[in-house]
Amino acid sequence: MELNELLRGLNPEQRDAVTTIDGPVLVLAGAGTGKTRVITVRMAYMLATGIPPERILGMTFTNKAAREMRERLAQLVPGGGADKVTLGTFHSFCVRILRREISALNYLGNFTIADDSDQQGLVKQAIAQCGYGKDDISVSAVAAYISAQKNQLRFPVDAANAARNNFEASCAAVYRQYQELLELQNSVDFDDLLLLTYKIFSEFPEILAKYQERYRYLLIDEYQDTNDVQFEIVRMLCENHHNLCVVGDDDQSIYSWRGANIRNILDFPSLYPGTKAVKLEQNYRSTNTILQAANAVIGGGGERFGKQLWSDNGKGEPLLLVKTDDGECEADFIAGYINQMMTENSSLKPGDFAVLYRSNHLSRQLEISFRNLGVPYRLVGGQEFYQRKEIKDAAAYLKVLVNPRDNQSLLRILPLPPRGLAEKAVNLLKENSGAGHSMRQILNSDAVAGKLPPKGAAAARELAAVMDKYTTEFETPGNLAAKVTGYLRESGYLDGLQAIYRDLEDARKRRENVDEFINAIAQYEMKSSEPATLAGFLENFALLEENDRTEEPQNPDGCVTLSTIHAAKGLEYPVVFLMALEDNVFPHERAVEEGNLDEELRLFYVAITRAKRKLIITAAMRRMQRGVFRNQRASRFLLRLPEELYEVANSDELIKRLEGDDLTRAFENIFNLLK
Repeated sequence: MELNELLRGLNPEQRDAVTTIDGPVLVLAGAGTGKTRVITVRMAYMLATGIPPERILGMTFTNKAAREMRERLAQLVPGGGADKVTLGTFHSFCVRILRREISALNYLGNFTIADDSDQQGLVKQAIAQCGYGKDDISVSAVAAYISAQKNQLRFPVDAANAARNNFEASCAAVYRQYQELLELQNSVDFDDLLLLTYKIFSEFPEILAKYQERYRYLLIDEYQDTNDVQFEIVRMLCENHHNLCVVGDDDQSIYSWRGANIRNILDFPSLYPGTKAVKLEQNYRSTNTILQAANAVIGGGGERFGKQLWSDNGKGEPLLLVKTDDGECEADFIAGYINQMMTENSSLKPGDFAVLYRSNHLSRQLEISFRNLGVPYRLVGGQEFYQRKEIKDAAAYLKVLVNPRDNQSLLRILPLPPRGLAEKAVNLLKENSGAGHSMRQILNSDAVAGKLPPKGAAAARELAAVMDKYTTEFETPGNLAAKVTGYLRESGYLDGLQAIYRDLEDARKRRENVDEFINAIAQYEMKSSEPATLAGFLENFALLEENDRTEEPQNPDGCVTLSTIHAAKGLEYPVVFLMALEDNVFPHERAVEEGNLDEELRLFYVAITRAKRKLIITAAMRRMQRGVFRNQRASRFLLRLPEELYEVANSDELIKRLEGDDLTRAFENIFNLLK
């Protein structure tokens, strides 16, 4: 394809980003500004100007993005060597390097990559070999620690030197032993793919020089999401020529919890003198009302490159800010409003809608409301609420109370959390149960507890006592949520989630889901026409599982998308609902407590810019937390929205407006939404 043909249709800034080939280039690609097109046309332009494809290296963060870029590149330069361009994720690139060069680190080239299960087993083994007992140090905490150290370019000796307390010193010792076990088995974990590539490049300059010579032109996508190791690999590869083009958006840096370092993009011009910065501000996705809202929101944030998104798509409809009485009404409103909008406008299909939320647990009530109205939906970036492991575990805790013969449920909860009731306890239970004696009945018997080590015996008797206590408690109907909360806490499950899962962030999210499960129990009790019992709830729960499960659709366009904002990054929808805009929900309570709101604000910006034509923001006056209704305050982020860009209404008014009744009115102040 001729150069002029390649450049046709690009706006001036896009053309500038495409045609500036030599030296460092920073492309600040605002949301919806055609980033993928710029990247692929840039690579095609380089090929068309005679740069050998073998000299080009492009790296991104997802296989999906890499596939899309490669397909577009092949269309732009058919038969032009597109297949010889190195294009893939950071991890796939590093695997390629390690397969060829890892012998320098005394590994064999046929190394295997340990998955999460392998890692957990090796961490357990390392803990034991370091002389710690199973309950002295958490496997999940150590695994998270090791991953964090590797993302910060710390090998075992560095981690030991950096230890600030006894816990970190113990973790560093386990890290060293864990790494020795990996090497002994000729295995690497996911983080090692990056870290060992960095190690080879750092310690073997002749190997680095080979790849510096090969890859003369580097292009890095989503640069705001790079961590310290990725930054160093890129820096070393281009240190001789500086032909580095990075594409990203500091305003969409939302993954610090995964190790992303926003300084990598903010400091790029100072780290690479002579950088040419190109701002892509023309948005091809949204109306100007939506973009003005996004600009206003992000404009008051922390340190950033200034950008002002604009569009040729017209002014568009005002945003809608909607108050609802509580979280259940909010979910019912969203499902009902979508249903009625599709009725009023036959061109709208379920796939035109998305509902976004800050935390995964908020999907539970949405799923119920969508099922009740028969509106098809799909979950992005998560399982259906009742399919999540922690919810099934919590339900197993309850089922063993209602049915003491439910041995499967007992075996499921026995090691959750780890309490010294592992293989030996299971074997004793299996040997002594049957013939009229369930596993629960013999858990605290001499035949089982009497043959366990003291710690395991105490745990068996304590768990049996808690189950006996709450079996009696649940014989009296009512007050289910409070009883369930007490039972799950006294049994050790609630506070033990941190010990069960891989890292603290994962444990926190799962705890939120269990809290939402308790909310479901409270709502069941409020709606029950008869005195609510635990057995009744579990029956309702089981029927929901069997009959109301929504399968993954063959045609996603036929379903409303339910998604966390994090999982929706990079996606777009004609109509977006952004729910639960309340302080301590969004922004998240942890960010509020720590005074760290900049990334939360960027997340709000990402959410707004997913909408193409219409954005509806909802908030509830009350929200159930751990089985109790709490009054909510509107999110402080809403104050950043210019008043001329939105209308304010309550949910009943909007439904009636669709039916033809004009009940529009405004509130004096956004905080009159919720008090």
